[in-house]
Amino acid sequence: MDKPKKSIRRKNSGVTIAEVAALAGVSPMTVSRVINQGKVRDVTRERVMRAVRELDYTPNLAASSLAAAQHTRIALIYTNPSGAYLRELLVGLLRAASRTAIQLVIDYWDDLDTESERKAAHALGGRVDGVILPPPLCESQAAVTEFVKAGIPVVAVASGHFSNDISCVRIDDFHAGKEMAEHLIAQGHSRIGFIRGRRDLSASSRRYDGFVTALHEAGLEVAPGLVQQGDYTYRSGLKAAEKLLAQHQPPTAIFASNDDMGAAAISVAHRRGLDVPRDLSVVGFDDTSAATTVWPELTTIHQPIASMADAAIDILLRSLRRETDSTRVLMDHVVPHRLVTRDSVATPRKRR
Repeated sequence: MDKPKKSIRRKNSGVTIAEVAALAGVSPMTVSRVINQGKVRDVTRERVMRAVRELDYTPNLAASSLAAAQHTRIALIYTNPSGAYLRELLVGLLRAASRTAIQLVIDYWDDLDTESERKAAHALGGRVDGVILPPPLCESQAAVTEFVKAGIPVVAVASGHFSNDISCVRIDDFHAGKEMAEHLIAQGHSRIGFIRGRRDLSASSRRYDGFVTALHEAGLEVAPGLVQQGDYTYRSGLKAAEKLLAQHQPPTAIFASNDDMGAAAISVAHRRGLDVPRDLSVVGFDDTSAATTVWPELTTIHQPIASMADAAIDILLRSLRRETDSTRVLMDHVVPHRLVTRDSVATPRKRR
């Protein structure tokens, strides 16, 4: 008995958007844009529609928005030295990916020079629809220029200022730094050490500027030797804190530009036999897990990193759904910060 022959052509209900994309030689996202009257080149639109007719494809309009999201690839490019910061960022991105059904691409750039960043951005640009740049890459001009040239929307997370080329999600670092310094001054501290963040980040400079402004408004000077350079790593915080506490007149408080360096300052104080906060007050910045895994827990500035990542996804999706270049809008989304007081700050002891 002869076996029944298999149908050479499937019913149109069985044709998938991926098959249309393969026949047209484009991505499934491009097919979705054509079906939803999005912006694509005329020649591309005609190629896709030819494939639609040839395969007799009938799109499921009710699921078109979900299908578009499922084929939207958003890249996070990171080289952040703070593991605690990166964890917070990933929590927000994974939450947004689950909510929107986007595909999240993680790319690690390890200390690339300018030309290498440009080449990496060029290579990645052909594989993704949008890009999120956290510190320190949020201010990589080489990467930003390459992505913008390719027409790929970019959102910088936690940059210290708004750019005219890309969207940004950030806090007001100047006022956050000023508020923290004012808190220490209100507790009676007048000799305050400061550990700066990376030199190449505007957010680091803005935090320091806020600190200096608060001191000047209180009639205090920034004492020589009480400002040390860090780079947001725990190890750099150790070195900076050692230098601060080795001063002939050490500070009564240390303001570290992130929680990793603040935790390191507490470690150095303990090693020197100092009581935190009775002998030395220490504060951090960001409110990552590093702030609550040390003893005593750090007073810090809460930067809603996870929510900022979630907002970055929303901005990218809004940008990708635009139909014409005239509707493209760059956003400077400033989110509120808050001072979180814990047990690492006290009124300074009177010294002989």
